[in-house]
Amino acid sequence: MNDEKHVAETADAKKPAEQEIEAGEVVEEEVVEGARVRRKGIYLLPNALTTASLFSGFYAIVSAANGVFDNAAIAIFVSMILDGLDGRVARMTNTQSKFGEEYDSLADMVAFGVAPGLVAFFWSLNGLGKVGWAVTFIYVAGTALRLARFNTQIGSVDKKFFVGLASPSAAACVAGLVWCFHSYETSAWLTALTLFVVGGTGVLMVSNILYRSFKDLDLRGRVPFAAILLVVLVFVVIALDPATVLFTGFLAYALSGPVRALFRRKSGRTG
Repeated sequence: MNDEKHVAETADAKKPAEQEIEAGEVVEEEVVEGARVRRKGIYLLPNALTTASLFSGFYAIVSAANGVFDNAAIAIFVSMILDGLDGRVARMTNTQSKFGEEYDSLADMVAFGVAPGLVAFFWSLNGLGKVGWAVTFIYVAGTALRLARFNTQIGSVDKKFFVGLASPSAAACVAGLVWCFHSYETSAWLTALTLFVVGGTGVLMVSNILYRSFKDLDLRGRVPFAAILLVVLVFVVIALDPATVLFTGFLAYALSGPVRALFRRKSGRTG
């Protein structure tokens, strides 16, 4: 009789754990006032923005497969905006979580790695055979390595700089190229430019070159009234020819890292 009671109590004790597993709920541990607290579930708002960014990246792939390359490029830029929003919204609403960080990295891999690579491949590089998909893979692998390294360096590097080209900036270079020249006929110079941009940004992402992150800019402080006029001017210039302006701007940013590194090396040798 006692044995039967013990078995029943053991079964009852296992039920909550089994129910948790069956529910498939996300459980995270947080430190609150020195004590570890287990929290169930995820935060909806930041993860919804991450999902929207992932959807835009997926839409870019589908559009490129159907030959609508301008829409594919625009979708990647939309992913960039949504990716910038989810982190800021999480910090503003104090809804950061480990799940959110992991989900954001996986979404970035699709939106800024696989999507730009396939868009460029379907648009121009698929005619080069093995060379085309090899260069595309360099870009995709560079994105994966860049994201993995970034996740391990959080809190250990100067926030003013990125080590290697950030994956959204690399994706903007590729998407900007496609958006800018999507209506052009295939030619040798355009294929060469695509190889340079796709392969170059893939290598820059895994390099040790430092890039300004602009995270040290104080956007909350007061500025002269003329500053808002500069913002208006920037929006006007972008609106005149978004594809050309965005491609030129992000390409200049991508090249700024190697140029700065070269000047630092020369000044160091001179000194």
